[in-house]
Amino acid sequence: MKKNILQKLGVLALTGVLSVSLLAACGGASDSSSDAQDTAADAQTADEAGDAEEDTAEPVTLKIAASPTPHAEILAYAADALAEEGITLEVDEFEDYVQPNNVVDDGTYDANYFQHTPYLDSFNEENGTDVVSAGKIHYEPFAIYPGTKTSLEEVADGDSIAVPNDTTNEARALLLLQDNGLITLNDGVGLEATVNDIAENPHNLKIEELEAAQVSRAAQDVAFLAVNGNYAQEAGWTVADNAIAVEKSDSEAASTYANIIAVKNGNENNEAIQKLVEVLRSDDVQNWIEQEYNGGVVPYTGD
Repeated sequence: MKKNILQKLGVLALTGVLSVSLLAACGGASDSSSDAQDTAADAQTADEAGDAEEDTAEPVTLKIAASPTPHAEILAYAADALAEEGITLEVDEFEDYVQPNNVVDDGTYDANYFQHTPYLDSFNEENGTDVVSAGKIHYEPFAIYPGTKTSLEEVADGDSIAVPNDTTNEARALLLLQDNGLITLNDGVGLEATVNDIAENPHNLKIEELEAAQVSRAAQDVAFLAVNGNYAQEAGWTVADNAIAVEKSDSEAASTYANIIAVKNGNENNEAIQKLVEVLRSDDVQNWIEQEYNGGVVPYTGD
């Protein structure tokens, strides 16, 4: 009897030990699983917080002053790509070459897109503004277009030729007239040439100095016009179809007059501004420019 009782007690004791062990093992697994679930929950909460922060981030809007053609058109094409980067463009068109720099300098606009660096440098010096380039985007070949005459071979004594009256664009026009044998400039004047630097004028040509936006509108009053690329585009003229003479691709002007995104000094490294420049110089936008303007606007591919 005692032996059987002891045996039974031994079995019960062993059963108890096994039960305690099993309970301890189950308890450990439960704690470990709970910790993993808590960690995953914490990670999910952090992700959701990050997503919420991104969703509530303020969108960036860039206010840009631009010439209608081609600048505002190029910006309009680039707008979708910039929207994907979280940047909204608000573009206002300006017909003149003065206000776009003034409104950037006074902070009303974030940037402008209408000019090249030589013009900007001259403008800053003459007006006390502090606007700088944030990046070069494209080049517009300067060209001579027909007015009342359609060929330079028709040039006669006393003919009038309309040119822009601002410092750098006038020099560009005069250099183009020189390259085509119509005038000769004083040695070394280069991109600072004015009508006062005309050394030889065999046809006694009258150089009509007009505000850049008005040159193309004088077609009925002058024999020829030396016109900025954007204003030629606005007039419906293309280099391929209408130009009588065009700047050479290796000319001093061609290497100098890339059109730029300009901003107030200190804003050129702004992240949104740099993204704007990056998108405008992307393969997609550059390919569109080449196809859209048929040689009248050439993407800038330098540094």
